[in-house]
Amino acid sequence: MKRNILLLIADDLGKMVGCYGDAGACTPNIDALAECGTRFDMAFTSTASCSASRSVIYTGLHAHQNGSYGLNHDHHHFMTFPHVETAPMLLNRAGYLTAIVGKIHVGPEAAYPWGRRCESGTRDIRWVAEKSAGVIAEADSTGAPFFLTVGFVDPHRDASRSGFGNQLVDPEDEDRVGPETVAVPYFLNDLPEVRIELAEYYQSIRRLDRGVGLVIDELKKSGHWDDTLIVFLSDNGAPFLNSKTTLYDAGVQLPLIMRMPQGQPGINNPNLVSYIDLLPTFLDWAGDHGATGERAGRSLLPIIGREELLPGWQTVFGSHTFHEITNYYPTRFIRTPRFKYHRNVAWQLDFPFSGDIYGSLSWEGIRNQPGNMIGQRPLKTYVRRPAEELYDLASDPAEVHNLAGDSEFAATLKELRTAMENWQRATRDPWLYRDGVSLRAIETHLDNGLQVPDRFDFDPDKPGTA
Repeated sequence: MKRNILLLIADDLGKMVGCYGDAGACTPNIDALAECGTRFDMAFTSTASCSASRSVIYTGLHAHQNGSYGLNHDHHHFMTFPHVETAPMLLNRAGYLTAIVGKIHVGPEAAYPWGRRCESGTRDIRWVAEKSAGVIAEADSTGAPFFLTVGFVDPHRDASRSGFGNQLVDPEDEDRVGPETVAVPYFLNDLPEVRIELAEYYQSIRRLDRGVGLVIDELKKSGHWDDTLIVFLSDNGAPFLNSKTTLYDAGVQLPLIMRMPQGQPGINNPNLVSYIDLLPTFLDWAGDHGATGERAGRSLLPIIGREELLPGWQTVFGSHTFHEITNYYPTRFIRTPRFKYHRNVAWQLDFPFSGDIYGSLSWEGIRNQPGNMIGQRPLKTYVRRPAEELYDLASDPAEVHNLAGDSEFAATLKELRTAMENWQRATRDPWLYRDGVSLRAIETHLDNGLQVPDRFDFDPDKPGTA
């Protein structure tokens, strides 16, 4: 039996999906996929930025490990290191026909050698389904299994200030989402400008869902429904404040649905899993257990049918450094079932706005409202963050009440800080800082006796090492 892989990537979807509890999202095809497979309820990307998140999926490494520190396109130009092994590279070697249809958004091409590259920025879901069917047919003609990635453009913003590509002529879009009917999520403000954008956003989600349905229909028609591992996910959170480009849960806790042939249907899996686990999962499914190379994750197949929280699956980490090249804000997180710890390396900098969010109507409405709030968060604390943030998600799921200075949680803070730094050391994170300098940059000097003060930042008022 062939062991094919179909990877479906939504662009900026967040958790705006019916099966994840969003009653305003019309996603019957995605919901149906969850009903016949596993819905991971605690799945996290490493970083809430498109290119970097995709690089994590394809390499099994965090972005600070694989070199894709931010966006790949235009003048941003962040690239995966040439020595890093990627999904298309490894599965080419394993005899797969590897292909990508739609959005790619990672580079360089030599590091991502898909056998078939049907790159396009189109939102024409019929074109996407047609190209996908062509890849499957080509694989059948050669006898090879396929690893097909479909990169949907929806529901990413378009180039306008409030649009999401809904100007496309599509008769199925006649039932329009109205601003008055949308439910405003907890991380945004209920303002006319926000509602206008959310209506367009949810309209784009409808088209995404139909696209997922069309591709799955082509898979079924090809006869490969029962020999294909199907994975559906979003690269990062919704393209709004408090979500995309942030490591708050609205930016990094995402849909991950997996349907394994002959697997149990309707599984709601509570284990904390990361996008670094996806490449090991693909290799496990392909039976390529001899694949070499550095990877940070592990296969999800052994736990895909579990509905209880397992030991060893209760901690995930994340790593964000850039979005656009001008959006420098290195920050890291560790997440457990209850707590979230953020280490903001360059906390003296204002948190940057990505270009699309800064130009949006929703931000214009929020910044001109009385009260200076973004959702439940004061605008000032969104832009100016402390070196450390600690949140008790059991009582504060919106991550707005920072407990880092609360003596009651001092032991928790120390435990998570230590775990974070151990992880940074293990992954050779260049942004593990002491006294305002990267420890990785001075490691040879440390080996030769250099003493560094045990503090995050350099203190010009107390510059001595004592």
